[in-house]
Formats: sequence, structure tokens, C-alpha cells
Amino acid sequence: MKDHGQRRRSSSNLNSPQQQRRIRVNPSNSPFLEDHDESKVPSLNTIFLRTKRKMRSRQTVSLLALISLAVLTVLYLRTPYITLRTPLEANGPSAKPIQELSNALDGKAAGPQKPPQLSNTHPIQQLIKSAEEDFGKIVERQSKTLAEAIKEYRRRYGIPPPPNFDRWYSFAKSKNVQFIDEYDSIHTTLTPFWGLKPKTIRNRAREALGYDANNLLGVLIRKGEIKKLEGGIPWAMEATRGMVEKFTKYLPDMDLCFNIHDEPRVVVPYDDLSRLVRSAKDVNMPAANAVAKPRNSWSQRPGDLSDGTRFEDLKLTRFNVIPHQATWTHSRISCPPDSPARYLEDGLTEDNVDSYAVGELGFIYNKTAFSDICQSPSFSETYGFFDRPNAFNVAHDLFPVFSASKPSSYSDIVYPSPWYWAGKVTYDDTTDMDWAQKEGQLYWRGSTNGGFSRDGGWRRQHRQHVVKKMNAGDQAKIMTNIGEGGTEEWKVKEVSRSDFKDMFDVHFTHVDQCDPGDCKAQEQFFDIKEPAEQNEAWKYKYLLDIDGNAFSGRFYAFLKSKSLVYKLAVFREWHEEWLKPWVHYVPLSLRGDEWVEAVRWFAGEPSGKQEAEHIAMQGREWANKVLRNEDLEVWFFRLLLE
Repeated sequence: MKDHGQRRRSSSNLNSPQQQRRIRVNPSNSPFLEDHDESKVPSLNTIFLRTKRKMRSRQTVSLLALISLAVLTVLYLRTPYITLRTPLEANGPSAKPIQELSNALDGKAAGPQKPPQLSNTHPIQQLIKSAEEDFGKIVERQSKTLAEAIKEYRRRYGIPPPPNFDRWYSFAKSKNVQFIDEYDSIHTTLTPFWGLKPKTIRNRAREALGYDANNLLGVLIRKGEIKKLEGGIPWAMEATRGMVEKFTKYLPDMDLCFNIHDEPRVVVPYDDLSRLVRSAKDVNMPAANAVAKPRNSWSQRPGDLSDGTRFEDLKLTRFNVIPHQATWTHSRISCPPDSPARYLEDGLTEDNVDSYAVGELGFIYNKTAFSDICQSPSFSETYGFFDRPNAFNVAHDLFPVFSASKPSSYSDIVYPSPWYWAGKVTYDDTTDMDWAQKEGQLYWRGSTNGGFSRDGGWRRQHRQHVVKKMNAGDQAKIMTNIGEGGTEEWKVKEVSRSDFKDMFDVHFTHVDQCDPGDCKAQEQFFDIKEPAEQNEAWKYKYLLDIDGNAFSGRFYAFLKSKSLVYKLAVFREWHEEWLKPWVHYVPLSLRGDEWVEAVRWFAGEPSGKQEAEHIAMQGREWANKVLRNEDLEVWFFRLLLE
């Protein structure tokens, strides 16, 4: 991370954590005494002295002592009760920071997205129309000049753009990038880091890279060049170098830590995260914005940065290695205390389904809310990473670690994966076929990764959940049009899932990441198919893409094909603002009530068939515009400048 000190006004008051965080308690203002009378009640000794002077009767003295003691006891017991209630008031002082932090971390400037008001037409038709209208506005509003881009940057984030923003703009325009302004997720991710001193960020990067078992790929940039790159497998190191070498000369001296695991690495407790965000938004960002003429150059290399020839060898680490263990308790610690994921009783509270789904079947209208684990405690029992990840090496302090994807509650800095840039899963247009020639089935082949299975844990993991449910013989729900005379009126109808089994070809080809007993149990339970080549997928109109241990590496190849992509993802990637559900692909929930109808409507209804081909071709065209290596480089350049 770079020193952002030059972007904010220099002040010892702003930069001193002791001055920012020290709290002085004035006993006269203490909430434990406020609005109560115990601080004014005379002591028992005083009562006795006064009583002795006025009354001689021993019985009277004893009686007064007992009464005084009773009064003091009542007052003492009442005080904690009133104090403990205060933080739980729904509209009290504590509710505001919780909501502000939630909005800041989710990038919501004006509160959560409202669900669409459904009419008599099919819900999918309405979601497509609404999504395409919104996306068209986003494309149209992009800045056309550098001056416009700077103005929009200040409007969105309340700070000046970083040094060399003009170089980035020229680079982006030369690569014909579609989006100049849609980088809110970068600002959201980096906001907590504005709450730390730049020196602290540099020290943590050095600490993380100095311990070999942290499993990080390190990049040291000095004087506009990569001085050292080490720590990953060869293809990943070469891809990382290739992603940055075209713009390294515009970057400051910096140490970069890249996660070589699929799984995320950093999750910060809610109270720490809220203090960081508050410090960033209330102190450091306003100070940066108050600078009249921000410099368009980096400051000199700080004295605490090495010459970049080696990683400092350290013997201690704050990363805890706990693979093959449940991670839900860790994963939810950054969630607001009043969120469903922070439920205090045993068992699960209900998911906040209304925040992301609409209608009885639960079609997704807000993918960001769907992937917000704080709103869906059921993920703890239906998603592999939260059950037992294959690897887990986590820190609870805010470390600047770059990861290719992460769940919503983690603080890793998401960047475009070298997996995509290196073309590890390719798409060859010559092996694809036209839409009309494809089979009308939903197709998926894959392995049982997504988590490590022990003691029957595979029954709580997402890929197994999907394959099991799509091939089950139980009841399912669809929608039928009961309207007459050309009018539409769609109602939910319960049917046998087996009536629609011919629309699904979803199977495992390999069982792995499990203890021997669990591997054998899965081989017996599932209908394991022969391994298939990637080109087999192009025979089908509908392709399913599911998270594995983290993001799915096949997504871009699927989008570039002539098939319609169905996407089930909890892990978030860099492209969330650039690829839109119902415009470029069909989003699916993990609950699965809408799965059958989401395939049946596109495959069986006349209007659905038209929309299926339309979205498939629209997604293909857009993917070829925004998922090029040039696009990944532009996005990464912007991220590293910040």
C-alpha cells in the first residue's frame, strides 16, 4: 500500500492514534450515574452520626439503618439494568454506526436496493427489463473526458484522485475500456485502510511477506520497476508480472502481498472495522479533500521501506493456520451485531431473503445482498467454505493481502485473478456451435471441491447440495399462466421434480477433498460420470457455473460462448460492477426454490426462449469487450494507484 499521507493535510492531531482513540471519562458525566440519585445519597456513616445527635433510641437507629441500606441496594441494582438496555435500542445511538458501516462496506450510498413491484407478467421478464434499463443508464453516464472523470471521482468518494490518475485515464482510453467511473468496489475495499497510518500498512505488508508459511506471493516495486517477485508457482508469478509491467513506472515504491490460496485471508472484528471506517470517513478522507492543490506525484520513498532486494526474515506471524475446520464463527465476526449471522442463540435464525429475492420462488433481484453472508446464516450449513475449507490461513488484524475472490465479510483486497489473465481456461470459437444447434438442457460437470469433507460434512457443502437437489425426485415449484384472452397471470404450482429431469444434466465427474470414508460415501450416493472435455459444454444452451473452493475459473469462458450462463456464486470478484445479472447471465440462489422455473421458462415459454438467446448473445458480446486482458490490466492499475 502506498503512503497516502500526501493526499491529506499533515497534522499531528490527525495522525496520532493516541489522540484519536484516547477516551477520558468525567465521573460527573458518566452514563452509570446520569439521571440517577445514588451520587447524591449521603453515606451510612453520615446518617448514623446525624441520627445519634437527634435520636437516642437504639431501636430507631437500627430501623433507619435498615431503611437506608434498602434504598441504596435498590438504586444500585437499578443502574446496570438501565445502562445495559441502552445499546439495544433499535433507534438509539448504536444503530447509526451499524447502518453507516454496513452501507460503507457494501458501497450503498442511499440505502439498500428496493425489490421490484411485480405485475402480472412473469417475474423473470420483469427482472430482465429492469436490469437492462439500469445497465443502459450506467453505460450512458460514463465520463467522456479527464476533467469529467476527476469531477465524478470527487463526487463519489469525497477525496481527490490519486497521483498519476491522468496516466491511468490515458491508459484506459488507449485500451478502449468501456467503464471509466465504475470502480466503487475499490474504494469500498480500501476505505478501512484509510483508518490506519501508512507506516502501519507498510509494516504489516513486510511482516506478512517475512514469514514463509504465510503462503504469499510477494512483489517489491522500487523506482518504477519490479525489484523482486517471489513466492508463487511459476505461471502465477509470470502472469502477475505481465499484469503490472505495462504501468509499473507510474506506481510508488510499494510491497505487495498476493494470496496463493483459493480461500480468503483477512477478517476483522466488527468493532475494529467500524473504528477504522469511522476514522477514515470522519478524519483522514476529509483532511485529504481539504488540500487545495493535491500533488500529482508520489512522496519520496519512506525510510522504513527496504531497497527491495529481499524479504525480511521474521519468526512470528499473526496468521493462524486452521484448515479442515469450521470457519463460520471466524467469518461472521465482521458482521453488524444486529444482523442475522450474529444470532446469539443455538441454531439458526431465518435468512433475510427479502433483501435479495422476490416472489414466492425467490428470484434474485439483488446479487450483492444475496452474497452478503451477514444476511444469510443458512450458508453456515449449505456452503463448503464455512463448513470445512480445504485451506484456511487467517488474520484478524487488517493486513493488505490481495486475493482473487472473497466472501462479503472478509477484508482481503480483491484483484483480477492471474488465472484469467493467463488463460487457464480458454474458449475457442471454432469449437462452439450456433444457438439453434445446441441441446436445451442445463449442463454442468465438475468435482466435489468447495470444502473438505469429514464425518459426513459433504452434506453441508454447496456443490453437493446443488447436484443432489437438481437430480432429486421430490416436489418442485413452477409458474403457470392462468390468464385468459391474451392476458398474463402467473401463479405458482407444485409439481414432481422428476417431470423436468430431462432439462438437467448436472453431475460430478470426480470425488476429492475428503477423508476416505466420506469419499466412498459420495461415490455411492452420486451418479458419477466420466470426465468430460471443456468443449463438451458448448453442445448445450444452458451452462451452470458454481463456486468451488472460491471463485469458478470457467466463468469467463462460459460467458464468451454462445450459451446462456447460470451463475451461483457467494464469493465476490473484481468484476461485480461490470457484469450484471439478468443482463449478461442468470443468477441463482443457494436455496434453490427457483431453479426449475428458471430453466423451464427460458426453455419452454415462447417469450422465455427469445430472452434466453438474447441474454446469451448479449453476455457474449459484452464479455468480449470487458473481459480482455487489457481490461484486467486497467482495473488493476486503478487499484494499485489507490
